[in-house]
Amino acid sequence: MRDMALIALFAFLGAGAAGLLGALVLRLLRDRSVAVALTVVAAVTVTAMLAGTLVVARAMFLSAHDLSVVTTVVAMAAVVSLATALLLGRWVVARSHDLALAARSFGDGGSFAAPDGASTAELAALGRELAATSAKLTASRERERALETSRRELVAWISHDLRTPLAGLRAMSEALEDGVVQDPDRYFRQIRAEVERLNSMVGDLFELSRIHAGALALAPTRMSVYDLVGEALAGADPLAREHGVRLVGGRVEAVPVEVDGKEMTRVLANLLVNAIHRTPADGTVAVAAERRADSVVLSVTDGCGGIPAEDLPRVFDTGWRGTQARTPPAGAGLGLAIVRGIVEAHEGRAEVRNVTGGCRFEVTLPAAATG
Repeated sequence: MRDMALIALFAFLGAGAAGLLGALVLRLLRDRSVAVALTVVAAVTVTAMLAGTLVVARAMFLSAHDLSVVTTVVAMAAVVSLATALLLGRWVVARSHDLALAARSFGDGGSFAAPDGASTAELAALGRELAATSAKLTASRERERALETSRRELVAWISHDLRTPLAGLRAMSEALEDGVVQDPDRYFRQIRAEVERLNSMVGDLFELSRIHAGALALAPTRMSVYDLVGEALAGADPLAREHGVRLVGGRVEAVPVEVDGKEMTRVLANLLVNAIHRTPADGTVAVAAERRADSVVLSVTDGCGGIPAEDLPRVFDTGWRGTQARTPPAGAGLGLAIVRGIVEAHEGRAEVRNVTGGCRFEVTLPAAATG
């Protein structure tokens, strides 16, 4: 029993000394590559086994021949083990290098694809995480490009829409100043109308900036959808009469919702104004509201003739106004973007789809809890 304890002690001391030496070397080379670190680890492991075995062999007072045999066998095993460890280490390093090359595509704006045949579970997990991050970055870049395109379009359209009324205001003010106007009152009325138009555009821009900045403060109260729709219809009725469009209140259920009444009235007003402008005279704009499961769906259906399928995903984008033939003269393409922003702030969603003769805008909101 004592002999076995001594053998174990000698083996431990020999292997421990080799291990400490290897730890020191590894610390000195800590800034080197993974290949160097793996080589040191493999060499330390084999050296520790070799040192422990030789120390025990010498302590057992073997004959010169037996000690030579043991040394030769252990040395050959150490060489084979070290060579195998180095080959496997190079394989791991090669896969890590592939992973690094794939990850480098992040900086070039490309997408990441995990290399085939990842050598370890850790590298495979890292590859999956990088692939998921790459997908998120790609989606973020796409959203950023879409927003930038939308901003450029908005600036171009706003500049165009501002130039027209400003030119008219300048011409009318110069005519009034020169005293060449036969009916000043008509010019004053026109100036007031243009100022109101500009004020409306500036108000829309301010509202949209608050939405994009996340500064839209809501004051939700419990109210009936029936009252909300009724108020919106009453506000849009004069415009509908002016354009010869019939407003129809369809099935409107008195479902309670918790919304900011002012902001949600603006949502319905924007949808109704948009529908009235795009519906020809003698056409119909229908408003409905119904409950579906735990949600309330408000819908506005117009007679615009439909929206091209390729434009449907862009309808609620900032600055979108469709084709020139469908663009109202006073629009800046902000109304529907404001609709989406306000609805999403209420944890709802805004959608549009084509129906027979026109399109249907739907606003889905969470229904208020009963009781």
